Order: sequence, then structure tokens, then C-alpha cells
Amino acid sequence: MAEPMVVVDDLHIVYRVYGAGGNKGTAATALMRMLRRQNRPGLREVHAIRGISFVANRGDAVGIIGRNGSGKSTLLRAIAGLLPPESGAVYTTGEASLLGVNAALLDDLTGERNVVLGCLAMGMEPQEVKRRYADIVEFSGVGDFIDLPMRAYSSGMGSRLRFAIASAKSHDVLLIDEALATGDAPFRAKSHKRIEELRQEAGTVFLVAHNLGEVEETCNRVIWLERGEIIMDGDDVPGIIDAYLEASGGDRRTRQPV
Repeated sequence: MAEPMVVVDDLHIVYRVYGAGGNKGTAATALMRMLRRQNRPGLREVHAIRGISFVANRGDAVGIIGRNGSGKSTLLRAIAGLLPPESGAVYTTGEASLLGVNAALLDDLTGERNVVLGCLAMGMEPQEVKRRYADIVEFSGVGDFIDLPMRAYSSGMGSRLRFAIASAKSHDVLLIDEALATGDAPFRAKSHKRIEELRQEAGTVFLVAHNLGEVEETCNRVIWLERGEIIMDGDDVPGIIDAYLEASGGDRRTRQPV
């Protein structure tokens, strides 16, 4: 029988934005209103996830697709435990690790130090870090830049190094948010292979990627979100992607959304 790894139960996520609306004008006039206590800051609520429920099993690679603002990244952050639910719940077996293009690497430290610190932060023993270090650097393809501060890296190099660090360890649940977007074709091929290895190592992978070809090649299941709700969910990955592209006016031949 399939073993559940992630259970999302009637999940609602609400962002509260203070100071939204009603405070027009220059900084000086806004400051005067504050000093005079003429108006309290406005409050705007954004209902980003609206009653989502699903189960992901051990070995699944689940693609999350949808327009910008549909709730894809919010869903990943909620599964990772970084956003508290307004209502409902998320249950995971083991630890959920989020890998995104904005994953924390320290600009003032070299790539080498970031590899070491990143691996230690994931729970590796120092001896294991030493053993895996050369493979991580080789996988990332950053070459001699590994001895330079991260500020000298291009966005693509930083993205590749983040993926190399995060994928060096088997994760119970790995959440990938646009991490493959800036990789070249050879790196994407290596990334696909590594994600498949992670699946075979009994983890569960969630992937958000703007390029739907990445989702189609990598995932055995896809969830289509729209305005925080699930439109379609299933293992007919090409069929759901086609339906999404048709609804959004994307190109079914190139698998590119609008």
C-alpha cells in the first residue's frame, strides 16, 4: 500500500498586509498623519490558499502549476512549516526541506564555506561533509569560483550551487521552487536524474517550475492551482498541463505558459 508522506487537510493561508490603502501622499504627509494619529494603518487580507486538501505518497514527484499569484510558492512554504495556517493543517512524515531560488547563501562567504555550512545545517556530520564536498562542487559546475565570495556568482551559478547542496542529502520531503529555471541544458539533465534518485531513495518531491517541460519530464503527478484552489490533480501529467495551457492561452507545443 502507498505510504502517505504529506497530508494537506482543508488548508487556508491568509496574508495580512498592514498600511494598505488610505495612506496616499508623500512620506512627509504620511508622517504628519501618524504624528497626529489621524488614521490608523489600514489592513488588507489576502486569502492565498483556499481550502486545499490532498495526499502525497512516498516516492511521488508532484508538480505544482498555475499562473503567477495562484499560490504555488505559498503552498510549498506552508508544507515546509514556514507559514502558519489560518485554518486546516499540514502533516508530514519526517522533515520537509524547501529549496528555492532565494534559499539562503551568504554573499560575504566563499562558495566553499557555503557548501560546508549548508551541509551542516541539513544535519550532516563533519566527516560526511568532507566526503561529499568534491561531488557537490563538481555537480554544481561552478569550478574555480568555489573559492570566491558568493557575491561574485551569477544568479545561475548561485541557483546551481543551492541545488547541489540541497540534493546532496536524501530528504523525506524536498520542495523545489523554481530552482532549475536558470540552469543550462546539461545541468537540467543532471537535475532530473538527481530528482529521480531522490524519489528512488524513498523521499517525496514537490516541484514548482515556470517551464512546464521540466514538470512533465520530472513528475509523476501534477496539481493545478488557480487563485489558491485546486483546479485539477492527478497522474495524467501531460493531459493536465495541456488543459492548463489551453485555459491560460499558453503554447502547447513548447509547453510554455503565458
